Amino acid sequence: MSSSANDDAPPDESLDSLLQIGLEVRDAYTRNKRVMSFDELYALFLGHPDRYARNAAQYLKDVFDYFGTVEVKTPRGPMTRWRLFDVPFDDGRDRLIGQEEVQARVYRAVANYVREGGVNKLVLLHGPNGSAKSTFVACLARALEHYSTLDEGALYRFNWIFPSQKLQKGGIGFGGAYDGHGGTTAAGTFAYLDDDMIDAKLVDELRDNPLLLIPAKRRRELLDEKLPAGFVASDYIRFGDLGHKNKQIFEALLVAYKGDYLKVLRHVQVERFYLSRRYRMGAVTVEPQLAVDAQARQLTMDRSLQALPPALQSLSLFQYSGELVDANRGLIEYSDLLKRPLEAYKYLLGTVEEAKVGVDNTILFLDTFFIGSSNESHLAVFKEVPEFQSFKGRIELVRMPYLLDYKEEQHIYEEQIQPGAVGKHIAPHTAHVTALWAVLTRMRKPLPEKYPKSLADLVAKLSPIEKAELYARGQAPLGLSPEQTKELTSAIDKIWGESDAYPNYEGRTGASPREVKTLFLNAAQNPRYACVSPLAVFDEMEELVKNITVYEFLKQEPLPGGYHENKKFIQLVRERFLDLVEDEVRSSMGLVEEKQYAELLGKYVTHVSHWTKKEKLRNQATGRLEDPDEEMMTEVERTLGVGPKSSDFRHEVLSRIGAWSIEHAGQGGAGQRVDYAQVFPRQLQLLREAYFEQRKKLLKKTNEDLLVYLADGAEKTRARMDKESLEQVETTIANLKARHGYCEKCAKDAVSYLLRKRYAA
Repeated sequence: MSSSANDDAPPDESLDSLLQIGLEVRDAYTRNKRVMSFDELYALFLGHPDRYARNAAQYLKDVFDYFGTVEVKTPRGPMTRWRLFDVPFDDGRDRLIGQEEVQARVYRAVANYVREGGVNKLVLLHGPNGSAKSTFVACLARALEHYSTLDEGALYRFNWIFPSQKLQKGGIGFGGAYDGHGGTTAAGTFAYLDDDMIDAKLVDELRDNPLLLIPAKRRRELLDEKLPAGFVASDYIRFGDLGHKNKQIFEALLVAYKGDYLKVLRHVQVERFYLSRRYRMGAVTVEPQLAVDAQARQLTMDRSLQALPPALQSLSLFQYSGELVDANRGLIEYSDLLKRPLEAYKYLLGTVEEAKVGVDNTILFLDTFFIGSSNESHLAVFKEVPEFQSFKGRIELVRMPYLLDYKEEQHIYEEQIQPGAVGKHIAPHTAHVTALWAVLTRMRKPLPEKYPKSLADLVAKLSPIEKAELYARGQAPLGLSPEQTKELTSAIDKIWGESDAYPNYEGRTGASPREVKTLFLNAAQNPRYACVSPLAVFDEMEELVKNITVYEFLKQEPLPGGYHENKKFIQLVRERFLDLVEDEVRSSMGLVEEKQYAELLGKYVTHVSHWTKKEKLRNQATGRLEDPDEEMMTEVERTLGVGPKSSDFRHEVLSRIGAWSIEHAGQGGAGQRVDYAQVFPRQLQLLREAYFEQRKKLLKKTNEDLLVYLADGAEKTRARMDKESLEQVETTIANLKARHGYCEKCAKDAVSYLLRKRYAA
């Protein structure tokens, strides 16, 4: 019979472990300077004045800068991404996908507040429901939290300490100050007194910066003398003053001590604090509600205040509370701000611009970064009310649309929906087809009249799927000449921003990631499929598009060119899925190694290069110098559907390689091997298709054998399949699993679907 006591760790080991934890916590407490006297903080300030003289905007800008940036290459050109939105301090959990333009606009707003000396506007993120506005703010708040735990991000507030009668030696009731080491000194501090030696401790809910205890004139002189060049001291630090309660206590003590400033500072206990959303410490979210977000409560009759010396007992002290108070020295988010009745947030007009709010008999001065969110419908209504003109100057509008790059959208579902969460294997391409369909529903028909004639003709012919490929891959439609391809791809950024000035801009309507995520989760419960597969997602899409009265984007009228044809988009992504499966089955059969296509294209490029320069090249087999192989080049061009203008195509091929080499010159030198899969993805695909079209019968037979094998199992199949066919099937299955992530169940579903749709005839 076992005993739980036998499983316990030895007493000595348990005690040693606990002692070790205790030492670590104490060391961290000491290292982080959790509590100190004012003179100790003053010494820190002199060593790093720019670190301790920051206001909320400067602090937030430093958070952006601390995590740094990375350049993101897109078909529209390089973009700057702020790495705090990748949440590197939390392994990327719940990071923000895309939205680099929004990041840039918010950073610019923050930088402007720093230059202007204070926050004088509320940043309002506006966009359709589910466009990641809350995720954006959450990443900011989480980065602030993490930064505040670092030495670079240390934040300090202060408390007022009043010692007990044990230390009384006349005067107003305070004797020698405790020195923090077991004794008292006349020039010491009360900051380190033990609790049993304290009669009263008054906490400042607004968390005033301790530097505000320095008289304003002397403070400005210190800032001018100590701050590094280029640092703009905020109005909060340069001209600000203590909060009402702190000012009352400071003045009362100064009078009691007959102007002895240093004796007043003995009562100051400087305390480090950490920003926290959970505990509403400098990071607060305000949901729609009907109240001003700050209140005051009188504390005069509080029991602890009865222990104050007579000089302070006559003061009418107040305790402040509310979201604005909790958020001071940090960030406050107004979620769905415009869902409130207008009267509920009129106070923000003055609060944001002047950084103050009135409560009862006093005014609270704030140091806070204001940010909010709104959907487009509420913002449209708000713009129609007369008061909008008053608010316009106090709001920085930042548009946050749905993603239009399906590759970015795909990352959302890949990261948010994991096999462990749905309890099933997730088949290849499930997130891809889901994201592609979502982005297709958001595509807006281009307006050719916005472009020059030659470009207008190209833009007018773009279908939704071609536009999506242009945005995600910089890939022009098939059949264009090299000149047309270049003209269209160089205008991607212009096409992307075509509707920016319109109320119904591209990315405002379409399937929301929230709705699509639900669709994805519903697909996981489809009993017809053992895995979460594209086929299950297609079933859910078919059901979703029937609910025209439920989803706004389904109410849009279809337009010429296939736009807003949400049901037809399902068929488009079905075809994309079939293309992918067919390509993977082909490559998994091992008939031709992938590198052989690239080698053929490389050979073509080499001959084209010598043809252009009118040079001979050395035959690798014979060693003789020969003319470029015109027959080989023509055959490749015929396969690629080049047409009669082969000369133009050859020059375009060399131009693409030249551009790629210049772009990658710093990554491997001028002699690096060209990545043909990156430079010519469409051409490589055409070579594959041409090769396998010639072997369609073999493909069909292998797919049928594969389906039989997956349906009946290996043992039964081996008995009636010839050795060569069996080896082909087993090779294909092994490659599908190893290279592409299939399991036998989703491979069976995919192959069966492929046979029905592509090889039934």
